[in-house]
Amino acid sequence: MKNEDNTIHPIRYIFANNLRKIRRLKDISQEALALEAGLSRVYISDIERGRRSVSIDVMGRIADALDINLILLLKTHYSVEDLFE
Repeated sequence: MKNEDNTIHPIRYIFANNLRKIRRLKDISQEALALEAGLSRVYISDIERGRRSVSIDVMGRIADALDINLILLLKTHYSVEDLFE
C-alpha cells in the first residue's frame, strides 16, 4: 500500500537513536564510523538526527562497521550485553 502522505516512518527515529546510542557505547566517533562504513561524517550525523532516509545497503554497512547484527539497530528494546556478544 502506497503511503500517500509524506510523513516520516517512526522506524527512522528508532534507527537513528539506536545508532547514536550504540556508537557512543562502543566509544566510536562519527568520523571513525563513517570511515569504516565508507560514508561521510556529515552523512552519519544526518542519519543520527533522523534527517536522512537510509537504504538497507547503508544500514548493513553501518552494522558491519559497528560489528553488530543489523537487527540491533532496528529494535525498540535491547540490552547492552547484546552489543558485545
